[in-house]
Amino acid sequence: MDKPSPYQAVLDEVAPRLRRLRAKRGLTLAALSEVTGISKSTLSRLESGQRRPSLELLLPLAGAYDVPLDDLVGAPEVGDPRVRLTPRPLRSGGTFVPLTRSPGPLQAYKMIISDRGAEPDLRTHEGYEWLYVLDGRLRIVLAEHDLVLGPGEAAEFDTRLPHWFSSADGRPVEILSLFGRQGERMHVRAKPRV
Repeated sequence: MDKPSPYQAVLDEVAPRLRRLRAKRGLTLAALSEVTGISKSTLSRLESGQRRPSLELLLPLAGAYDVPLDDLVGAPEVGDPRVRLTPRPLRSGGTFVPLTRSPGPLQAYKMIISDRGAEPDLRTHEGYEWLYVLDGRLRIVLAEHDLVLGPGEAAEFDTRLPHWFSSADGRPVEILSLFGRQGERMHVRAKPRV
């Protein structure tokens, strides 16, 4: 025996909802047919549940009734689309906030890095990272390079290179980080105007 679709109840309610909307607007099947271009017999079968609604039929009906398609079909509510920003401590000092909601090849973070001292503790791991400084000054050591980045500056590097970063002046530095697995890099698709 086939398991019923979780959306079956939603689909079963479309016919009575269409009938109620037409009655509420005081329209006849003929008048609705004229406005939508859908035959009276098709409209009647939709309202009686003898015909399954399709997007091609529902879109003109939503337009005629001046309601969103979701209201017409009684679509179930979806989850909250907002990303909940939950700060978490960094093991090496500071705070990070995951900006990416789902797992994937690239993850985005906002990080607030505190002063980690003057002596770099270089680390390596699989991956590729892109850093963008929002506020403050970031000291980044990449192998033999020792750089200081200010607001609006960015760095990208293979994390198999020994690296370390900290505040450059003792005050917290705020950065955006995009981190990807090895071989996964951020791709910029926009081209500058000439």
